[in-house]
Amino acid sequence: MLSDHRSSPLLATCVAVGMSGAAFAQAPPPRPTAEPDGALEVPAFRMPFSSLASEAARLSYIEEHSAAFYDSPVARMSRLPINEQRAILDEQYLAPRIAKARKAYPVTITPRTIQGVYTEVIEPADGVPKAHAKRVLINLHGGGFVMGARTNGQLESIPVAGLGKVRVISVDYRQGPEHHFPAASEDVATVYRELLKEYRPEQIGIFGCSAGGMLAAQAVAWFQKEALPRPGAIGIFCASAGNFGQGDSHFTAPVLNGQPPPPARVGSGLEYLPYFKGADANDPLVSPVRDSAVLARFPPTLLITATRDFAMSSALDTHRALVRANVEADLHVFDGLQHFFFGDVELPESKDAFQVMVNFFDKHLK
Repeated sequence: MLSDHRSSPLLATCVAVGMSGAAFAQAPPPRPTAEPDGALEVPAFRMPFSSLASEAARLSYIEEHSAAFYDSPVARMSRLPINEQRAILDEQYLAPRIAKARKAYPVTITPRTIQGVYTEVIEPADGVPKAHAKRVLINLHGGGFVMGARTNGQLESIPVAGLGKVRVISVDYRQGPEHHFPAASEDVATVYRELLKEYRPEQIGIFGCSAGGMLAAQAVAWFQKEALPRPGAIGIFCASAGNFGQGDSHFTAPVLNGQPPPPARVGSGLEYLPYFKGADANDPLVSPVRDSAVLARFPPTLLITATRDFAMSSALDTHRALVRANVEADLHVFDGLQHFFFGDVELPESKDAFQVMVNFFDKHLK
């Protein structure tokens, strides 16, 4: 009988549902029917918060989806000029989070301009131990390629530097709408080329979240174009190596985060990012995932995402493409969490994510 269950997915499903008598006592909900293009009209239903996420994550979720938050300047800033958006994000949202990060992970932050590119060197307050003296991480901050300069870089770098006892150099790369692709890739290459005078390539790691995760992948492709050696390892967090805004999570994540679903669209998704004005989404320098030969030359790659992250589907697609290209790729998906969830450094899931990052680079950097 067991073998019969295994051979029939439908029978196995019925047996599983039958374990709850209440399931048959209620009228079944309307069955979504696929349209010719495969689209579904999904009926409304009540979505509980994930029972696999921490209580702290649940409380954080409630706070960020409260009426008070929706009435805050941060939630309403999208219609403002870009400079005002940047100021509100930096001062009202990121500054308190950076203060929490510095308290949990004491560090020093030292400005350093590298060949005209502003960076910040972030190190553990008690110094970098001798065992890690010849390692360095490059951080590429998130912010949609339009904001988050320095502030998001600090928030992403402080826990990694403090926990990993390693030097992190956060890059203030050029962004839109003032600048366009490939300005950011050029800035990363400028910093990387200079660091190669101090470190061997296998001693250098690169990581970023959201836009910074995309840029980490684009930087590796750019290094190939510039005949620069590949770094020792990279981290693509809350992001992918291309196919931005594609897949199921582009539609499901906003709804799970209390927002209306986005309209169906025709395009790559890059048209919503001013930095990529005029760029071709099929260009492997923009979307490395589109070129298997480029991907095959990637270093070991760590991907981190979450089930309520709009970038989850494209991250999963990147992981599959990397594995297909025989690249060592680790994937961690956090259930019930959102895009850039580890911006709240106090969450248990954030602490787990930081440890995963530190362990990955500790393993792969010489």
